[in-house]
Amino acid sequence: MFQVQILGTSAAIPTKFHRPSAQVVSYHDRHYLVDCGEGTQMQLLRYRVKLARLDAIFISHLHGDHVFGLPGLLTSMSLYGRNFPLKLFAPAALKKVLDDTFKQTESYLMYDLEFIPMEDFAPGSVVFETERMKVFSLPLEHRIFCRGFRFEEFNKRPRFNFYEAKALEIPNEYFALLKQGNPITLADGQVIEPERVLSPPDPILSYSYCSDTKYSEPLVDHIKDSTVLYHESTFLDDMKLRAAETAHSTSREAAEIARLAAVKQLILGHFSARYKSLEPMLMEAREIFPDTELANEGRIFKMKDYG
Repeated sequence: MFQVQILGTSAAIPTKFHRPSAQVVSYHDRHYLVDCGEGTQMQLLRYRVKLARLDAIFISHLHGDHVFGLPGLLTSMSLYGRNFPLKLFAPAALKKVLDDTFKQTESYLMYDLEFIPMEDFAPGSVVFETERMKVFSLPLEHRIFCRGFRFEEFNKRPRFNFYEAKALEIPNEYFALLKQGNPITLADGQVIEPERVLSPPDPILSYSYCSDTKYSEPLVDHIKDSTVLYHESTFLDDMKLRAAETAHSTSREAAEIARLAAVKQLILGHFSARYKSLEPMLMEAREIFPDTELANEGRIFKMKDYG
């Protein structure tokens, strides 16, 4: 499983229809929270995200709509009984904010919070890695220090052809050896090379998250060929000047970045509260990049659907 579920997609303030920025990237049975606007933990409860499977939190920047929900969530996880470490990737200044908040509210975490400053990583470098997935830092151009994140598979294994193995009358106890790339010798002396029952791995899948940024073509090289791209779309194109002034993007600009990067799927998010309907935004983007969708709360995007 490789998917992202949208928890919040409003810019600056919550509205009746949208919560501030937050989403959960899930890879196999582990979760990774990306940004944590106000009310995020309520959304996690609403969509039944298992916090016991949350291994890391990634914060793009320190504007309130991306971080105000974090102190409450961290404290709640301690009250729920979490007793194993949690990694937090965020701008360095957030550590003092959290330390002061916990001190003044007499809140204590019963687990280790490993704080990793994003300033320590150059754009394009790996900030987090598991056995089969890496997270890269993306350079975003906003009013303050801001980074996006690219989640990408690696070390994908060849696919095991069960039916071919059975046709060759290979006993089940040899399957593990073949999957590991080892040749086997059957009872009759026949040698079976692993290539006979292994197919090439599935294509590499990736998800790129670009939270708050003005139109930035240098970003393209970092998100090239992403399976799915989430790109902020705060304004319609008739407010292009306002977008530039506030270091945000329009729906057309997000679509142009998606086109230049040759991604498979574009998700628009981070909508200004001024818009009651988002259909005009979707229509504008689709004129440039037809494979565009809106990031509505609760919606799940599975990478395999676009790979």
